[in-house]
Amino acid sequence: MKYRFRDDNILEEALTHKSYVNERREPGRTHNERLEFLGDAVLSLIISDYLARHYPELSEGALSKLKAKLVSEAPLANAARRLDLGRYLRLGRGEERSKGRDKASLLADALEAVIAAVYLDGGFDVSRDITVDILAEELRQLDAAHEQPGGDDYKTRFQEWCQKRYEMLPQYLVVGETGPDHQKLFEVEVKVNQRVVGVGRGNSKKEAEQEAAQQALEQMGH
Repeated sequence: MKYRFRDDNILEEALTHKSYVNERREPGRTHNERLEFLGDAVLSLIISDYLARHYPELSEGALSKLKAKLVSEAPLANAARRLDLGRYLRLGRGEERSKGRDKASLLADALEAVIAAVYLDGGFDVSRDITVDILAEELRQLDAAHEQPGGDDYKTRFQEWCQKRYEMLPQYLVVGETGPDHQKLFEVEVKVNQRVVGVGRGNSKKEAEQEAAQQALEQMGH
């Protein structure tokens, strides 16, 4: 997806590293740290929204782990390289000499700044679509890993472990429901050989089962 800025100045700010501003000290010239700060928050919201919609069965803890993977320096820098973002950065001479155009930290920060620039220039919906498009490769890899046994699908992992260890499947039992219909909280126990090995809570039975399976795996040393 391509995006044309209405205000080119905000894009220029997003691509300007502080080393460039510090060396030139031109009146009115600003670097991208302000936009980087905002972009970090916008990116966090976009990714949180994406994960919550695509993985409704996962617990809060599991979703937080997935988000941490996506918004870390390495995947952001890789996405920035695919955009050839380093080519357009405004850097000081010192950063140029130290190959700053390919530094993971600079690229990740610049990408966050660009996301913020799109947000300010075009609004949240546009910035969300652009960001999901930019990170399409990382999101595809995440989906593939999630679908594989041993990904973040704790029920599948625990089921396979039980089959290998006990030649039986775990049993999940809803032991509690609280709250109004539109905001239910379910409590689920998972049993093996009639013994409770994990307890989970969530806003859906699937989410509670995932958390119970995760707790069971942790107690078994996995």
